[in-house]
Amino acid sequence: MHRRPLLAAFLAAPALARAQGAYPNRAIRMLCGFPPGGTTDIAARLVSERLSARLGVPVTVENRPGATGNIATEALLHTEPDGYSLQTISAAEGAMNYTLFGPRNPSKPEDVVQVGLLMRVPNAIFVHPSLPVHSIAELIAYAKAHPGKLNFGSTSLGGTPHMGLELLKLRTGIDLLHVPFRGAGPMLVEAMAGRVQVGSDNMPSVIGHLRDGRLRAIAVTSAQRSPALPNLPAVAETVPGFEATGWFGVQAPARVPAAIIARLGAEIDAITREQTYRLRLAELGADPPGLTEGGGTTPTSYASFTAAEIGKWGEVIRASGVRLE
Repeated sequence: MHRRPLLAAFLAAPALARAQGAYPNRAIRMLCGFPPGGTTDIAARLVSERLSARLGVPVTVENRPGATGNIATEALLHTEPDGYSLQTISAAEGAMNYTLFGPRNPSKPEDVVQVGLLMRVPNAIFVHPSLPVHSIAELIAYAKAHPGKLNFGSTSLGGTPHMGLELLKLRTGIDLLHVPFRGAGPMLVEAMAGRVQVGSDNMPSVIGHLRDGRLRAIAVTSAQRSPALPNLPAVAETVPGFEATGWFGVQAPARVPAAIIARLGAEIDAITREQTYRLRLAELGADPPGLTEGGGTTPTSYASFTAAEIGKWGEVIRASGVRLE
């Protein structure tokens, strides 16, 4: 006489298991290794808002600044590999820190899996308006005439704002003293006050200050000029072959199931192809990922991209002598 209830329970079990196991069925946390206001934070919020709408669950940004993004990376590696903890990263966490920190780096490339590239951005090199420098050529000449007298600020130890200027030092023989900050916000405050004479930052977090004249832009670090500031020369016009482009993407712990990574990768690819997203990138002076046909991204293409970046910046870091061990 108990067969019918037992049969009903038996038939309901797979449906219940599917409901419990469906991804996602609760909030997702997006870790960010830099403070609010910087480009990593901007990228995290851009993707989280859109990812939440597409997945139907909250995607919340959690800022864990410090150690050039490594505090957030370490936190990511201590989470369950279930797809509910992700990290928006810059080129620092994604490529440079492996060489900068050496054995002290909290992760190895095999500890994480790449989900998708969100954007690529040029950095702007700028000076305080009181400095009599209006171009890269004038900066080089001024620095050589005043060796060791100029400082330059960046958003952290490591990252393309810092290492891009280290690359410029290597290529031109100039002497600049690096002053690192914990994020773009504090660095820009000091730059606008004139206590930092030269600076470099990702275009999205500094472009407003350049447009309103509080800081004087002298060059962009992409291979060509940026459509966002078309009258601003590229460093490569003075130093041939120079390029130091920033980028931002999403990674997860390595043991997240492949099906979840594929789902997240497909959603991020779709987001980066949305016209409204691309228009917002253009306003910020950023470019879409451009890793696949039509300008999109996949976990596979992004993994190949980061592997190449690890090699490229490893060479620059070793040549510059900068180490954080």
